[in-house]
Amino acid sequence: MSDSAENKKEAPIMKTEMEGTIPFETGNLSKEEIESTFNALPVDVTFVDKDDTVRYFSQSKDRIFVRTKAVLGRKVQQCHPQKSIKVVNEILEDFKSGKRDVAEFWMNFEGKLIHIRYFPVRSKSGEYLGCLEVTQDITGIKRIEGEKRLL
Repeated sequence: MSDSAENKKEAPIMKTEMEGTIPFETGNLSKEEIESTFNALPVDVTFVDKDDTVRYFSQSKDRIFVRTKAVLGRKVQQCHPQKSIKVVNEILEDFKSGKRDVAEFWMNFEGKLIHIRYFPVRSKSGEYLGCLEVTQDITGIKRIEGEKRLL
């Protein structure tokens, strides 16, 4: 085997299925690893299914908008103020029809600048599966100047 062929060898591939894990296209994770990963993210994540039902939310240590398990199974429209429902429905309809791929808002809340983004979740074939809400305190990010490099 030539040196160039040797250099082109791929790294060994992990066994695609490991006991107690969920196989993904790019690896395997256990339920505990998945849940802990979502909770470790510096954002709050909420998933609403294709029928507009709240199915999941992360429990990060510094959650911005408090969620209780009582929201699980509720229609997302019931989780927003009445004056916001028209906009919520427009966003969801745009996601379902494929008209829009993101909706974003920002606001001042308790002395922090909060960035809220909504993304449609689609299967590989493009089927609408639901909506992901990602909420982040960007107060510190807005203050960043210059650069800080790893090296």
